[in-house]
Amino acid sequence: MSNQAISAAAIKALREKTGAGMMECKSALTEASGDENKAIEILRKRGVATATKKAGRIAAEGLVHSYIHAGGKIGVLLEVNCETDFVARSEEFKSFVHDLAMHITAAEPRYFEQGEVPQEVLDKEREIALEQAKSDPKNANKPDHVFERIVENRIGKFYQEVCLMDQPFVKDQNITIADLVRGMVAKTGENVKVRRFTRYKMGEGLEKRSADLAGEVQELLGGSQ
Repeated sequence: MSNQAISAAAIKALREKTGAGMMECKSALTEASGDENKAIEILRKRGVATATKKAGRIAAEGLVHSYIHAGGKIGVLLEVNCETDFVARSEEFKSFVHDLAMHITAAEPRYFEQGEVPQEVLDKEREIALEQAKSDPKNANKPDHVFERIVENRIGKFYQEVCLMDQPFVKDQNITIADLVRGMVAKTGENVKVRRFTRYKMGEGLEKRSADLAGEVQELLGGSQ
């Protein structure tokens, strides 16, 4: 079964059951021809599905945390779930959630994970990457499969830029946010999930007036003469 035949829903379901990363789940499902049970076995053999039992448990406790930065110019509202109030009230869990909020503030993720990226966004990124690759003189006369590899490498980098779980952690670039979450699962012995987040930036999406008010006035005066 090809990579394209593995649905985002299947990858997400396997990730929730095993705690493995999105790309690890996709690879396992591809190797298992879409069979979830076989994919779980593959992940276990690879030593990746360490959180299998925990990931299936209900995480209904946790924290809603707010973080305000830059003198009130940027804010993040974040919900992270765990299984018990005991863990939710621990200083380690609170610090973990705070670090996530600061990461979201700095890294500006647009989506939670790869499966949330709209297909039209991916199509546009592939189109741009292909045009850039073909316009590069170094790639002149290269076969199509080379361009396909270049484009897919670019998409991988795009996921790292815009998907929270794929982003390198701002305090430790050697691990991703998915790795950070798995680490908290291992420390607490509970299922831990980042449920949702919203990032606000002052004035984002609004058209701002020009700061050169004097210039605008002069232009209007000149135009009226």
